[in-house]
Amino acid sequence: MRINRFWAAILLGIPLIYLVVFFVTPLGMVVVDSFSNKAGEVTLENYAIVLGDPYYWTVLGYTLWLALVTCVATLILGYPLAYYMSLIEQRRFVKRICFILILMPLFTSNIVRSFGWIVLLGRDGLINQGLLMVGIISKPLRLLSTEVAIIIGMIYVMLPFMVLAIASVLQNMNASLREAARDLGASAFTTFLKVTLPLSVPGIVAGTLIVFTLSISSYVTPRIMSGGRSVVSSMLIYDQFMLVFNPFLGSAIAVVLLVTCFVLIVAYTLILERKQPAR
Repeated sequence: MRINRFWAAILLGIPLIYLVVFFVTPLGMVVVDSFSNKAGEVTLENYAIVLGDPYYWTVLGYTLWLALVTCVATLILGYPLAYYMSLIEQRRFVKRICFILILMPLFTSNIVRSFGWIVLLGRDGLINQGLLMVGIISKPLRLLSTEVAIIIGMIYVMLPFMVLAIASVLQNMNASLREAARDLGASAFTTFLKVTLPLSVPGIVAGTLIVFTLSISSYVTPRIMSGGRSVVSSMLIYDQFMLVFNPFLGSAIAVVLLVTCFVLIVAYTLILERKQPAR
């Protein structure tokens, strides 16, 4: 019994210590810095600047909008792919190819992947060259440094997370439930609407939460795809820490972003819980 308790303490203690040292402590330091100034005094000055300046609200709103659009787009694009993968249980080779294609973008960094889109969307990129070749356009379009470019880049980066989250639920779904619905006379669409979609809600929730939280804190892709023209909250935080050398204001922006994200996630989960049928 002592051995079990000892190993249980080890197994729980190591990750707990890791979280405290590398997550709770830095986060606590950011919160403390957000209430401090250069003189080392405790103050609310940083929050007064962040909450009182419309510019910071505009950037925060744009960050949330970008994360929401990315979340919805990846859900619309990712769900059919995850659903298709759940239906090809017998075609294991095709299924493995699908998983490899989904995971392959994750083998490289966001920087490399985002610069790859510059090759495609640039003035002399493949898309403009192709449109010019077939005569659809007479001069190259400006695709980079636009909202469309940012959204395309964000969707490309976040899509694997959405697909994997939904696919993990659909893969474990009991196929006999769908077969029973079909045997009872339900059409394929009705079976999907009444059986598959409700049972895949946990995967949708997990995928949307992952994509939203990653999108709201994304820095590399918006920076590269917008060419610095569009500003998100993570850029403001980076600039305050690394360029302006004002970590106190940067910490306040980070805390406001963190609290906003936390409130939205809690509200989202509460709404979903109320939508669930009573057991």
